Amino acid sequence: MLNSTLNDYNLPYLLQLHPIAVHFVIATVVISVIFDGLGFITRRQSFFNVGWWNLVIATIAILVAICLGQFEASMAVPSQATQPVLDRHMAIGWLLTLILVNLVLWRGVLRYHIRPRISLFYLIAGLLTVALVAYQVVLGTQLVWVHGLHVKPAVEALRATALEIEALEYKPTRTSSSQ
Repeated sequence: MLNSTLNDYNLPYLLQLHPIAVHFVIATVVISVIFDGLGFITRRQSFFNVGWWNLVIATIAILVAICLGQFEASMAVPSQATQPVLDRHMAIGWLLTLILVNLVLWRGVLRYHIRPRISLFYLIAGLLTVALVAYQVVLGTQLVWVHGLHVKPAVEALRATALEIEALEYKPTRTSSSQ
């Protein structure tokens, strides 16, 4: 979708909001796992609390990031080479949403036990989630820096190409009354 009501990034609002929300998710997921790991090693409840609240915030933030990502993806004009990367990025985004919801439920049950602590299996699941987040970052980076999704020069090139195609397809016809 390329039209004049969109900004230089092919979006209807000033800033790209999806990357802002995504970076918040990345930070809170990583901080959650780090502090849960520190709590596991030291057995200090304060570290578990930091891990818990960061996980809760990450779970809420990923829902915002997914909604913004779906909207911004719908505004993009991906090439054939871009589409598989975009599809994988979107699928992993939804998978991460499901994983974080399950982790927050699992962690919530562990948090409210008589002796609140986390298991090694939970920590491993957290580390695997961080690895999946890192892969998601790689895909998002490819979409921007390799494929130019919502990047000003790429959007300008698409608009110029669309105008050229439109000019080639426009062929005025003569009316019979002018003869």
